[in-house]
Amino acid sequence: MSATWSLDSWRDKQIEQVPDYPDEGKLKGIEETLRGFPPLVFAGEARNLKARLARVAEGKAFLMQGGDCAESFAEFHADNIRDTFKVLLQMATVLTFAGSCPIVKVGRMAGQFAKPRSAPTETVDGVELPSYRGDIINGIEFDKNRREPDPDRLVKAYNQAAATLNLLRAFAQGGFADLHQVNRWNMDFVADSPQGAQYSELADRIDESLNFMAACGLTGDAVPQLRETEFYTSHEALLLWYEEAMTRQDSLTGDWYDCSAHMLWIGDRTRQPDSAHVEFLRGVKNPIGIKCGPTSEPDKVLDLIDRLNPDNEAGRMTLISRMGADKVHEHLPGLIKAIEREGKTVVWSCDPMHANTIKSQSGYKTRPFERVLTEVRRFFEVHEAEGTYAGGIHIEMTGQDVTECLGGAQAISDEALSERYHTHCDPRLNASQSLELSFMVADFLKNQRIGNGKQIAEAS
Repeated sequence: MSATWSLDSWRDKQIEQVPDYPDEGKLKGIEETLRGFPPLVFAGEARNLKARLARVAEGKAFLMQGGDCAESFAEFHADNIRDTFKVLLQMATVLTFAGSCPIVKVGRMAGQFAKPRSAPTETVDGVELPSYRGDIINGIEFDKNRREPDPDRLVKAYNQAAATLNLLRAFAQGGFADLHQVNRWNMDFVADSPQGAQYSELADRIDESLNFMAACGLTGDAVPQLRETEFYTSHEALLLWYEEAMTRQDSLTGDWYDCSAHMLWIGDRTRQPDSAHVEFLRGVKNPIGIKCGPTSEPDKVLDLIDRLNPDNEAGRMTLISRMGADKVHEHLPGLIKAIEREGKTVVWSCDPMHANTIKSQSGYKTRPFERVLTEVRRFFEVHEAEGTYAGGIHIEMTGQDVTECLGGAQAISDEALSERYHTHCDPRLNASQSLELSFMVADFLKNQRIGNGKQIAEAS
């Protein structure tokens, strides 16, 4: 743990979930090219996010993290970015207004290109090829040439991330996120749903509040927070050649920051304490997440925290629980008790997606929405029982009108999955399901904050 860190010290460690590039010389050339490119995000922005997450760790804000399971080159379009951002704004509005809580908004966007896989190869009709690992590595088409890892894809991923970030910044700061627009954020296919109607009622209440504030002189000109928002990006730091090439030394502090995103996380399959991924991320100062599944042993998670956050800095560590709806009560309490016992400062977030994946009768990889809701519900229940703060959600979702997850108020059936099943990897919540989830979380969040207020009052 005390070994000297360097930008490439991860290369001496065991690494999992990465491809074997057939042309290492070409890969090195691409790495050099990326090192000369401008950073995608800046150290000061990552520090700002860390400060916001420190407030979450204190129970004074809530983390909402969401976006695509795996961004694709084929579906890269301004409308798709806009619609996903719009749903995230809607969710944040619901959580802020109904939950009476500041929301830290972090997208799985502008860099979520690489995906871990359960097997390195797949076989179709007797033909075995490398598994699809995300567009930054290879193509989804079951073709020998397309499945070969191609370093040129790193540059294409960078360019797409840069364009996505440019548009996200424009949306966040250029008036699109103005709270006076809340009624305009409803998309056609959501507006006619129960969630759309519920959201419209809430938006009307917000409009009334804004009109009252304007009459008191509190307008967007006087209060910039009314017309713009902070929005941060994140992805799993999986492809370390790309992450190293995007890492820069901050001129103000001398610290290293991975400037491919504001926040990075380590997946459930790559969190071995002596792994290359842990080694790389222990040296950069970004906020870091760790996915914690049913196999996460408390002592090993504590070891990871000691390696990644030896100074116990608030806002540095987010533990992302992904236990599965039927295993939350069994595995999460022990993990919380261990973290509390050792006095570790973390943000507790819930990923209700990854451990609730099934294969439908029609053969589609899907997630029953009821299981998603149940895991979130039980996540809040466990934290209430332990006296700790349930601080966030982490979901795979899209602004597109997809039919990838079963159920919800739309009652998406097994037969309906094939209608608009567009994901390149894992099934995502659509806008209606995302809103339905946000209203439920807002109720939990409001009750949690009321409970915390009573505890503070009783203690005083």
